[in-house]
Amino acid sequence: MTRTKIATVWLDGCSGCHMSFLDIDGALLDLADRIDLVYSPLVDRKDFPDSVDITLVEGAVSSEDDLAKIRKVRAHTRTLVAFGDCAVTGNVPALRNSVGAESVLRRVYLEPDLHAPQVPNLVVPALLNVVKPVHAVVPVDVFIPGCPPSAKTILYALTELLDGRMPDLSNRTRFGA
Repeated sequence: MTRTKIATVWLDGCSGCHMSFLDIDGALLDLADRIDLVYSPLVDRKDFPDSVDITLVEGAVSSEDDLAKIRKVRAHTRTLVAFGDCAVTGNVPALRNSVGAESVLRRVYLEPDLHAPQVPNLVVPALLNVVKPVHAVVPVDVFIPGCPPSAKTILYALTELLDGRMPDLSNRTRFGA
């Protein structure tokens, strides 16, 4: 039996959605003979694979690195799932949109009484002017709102996708819960 290649990606978010994914607990073992987790912050692989069946994306697109990553993920994924309110709406990371990226960088790196204040340019990725939800950058196939979505909801959506059906989440989750 061919196993479905699954990936999870973490953009600008808190990792709460990945924690909910892990809360599936024993059900992940039940799915183990059906899936192959090929990429995730939960595994050691560094490069996104060429061909993934289902990718769950947590977080908003807020930096040049996020933008490059989500474009690569979309190009190599059959079914892209935005999971969590940050991926679906921008949520908390998008709060900076009202003040702008430059204002945030100035406040964090230049205004405090630091010995040598400067905006880092080597390790910290360049911020986009506006934080965007995933669907504003690439096409998304499935949306799972929630902050974070429950393990039960994630398991339902994943199982439906594995069975070749689009999940109906209309009565299973809502924004912020």
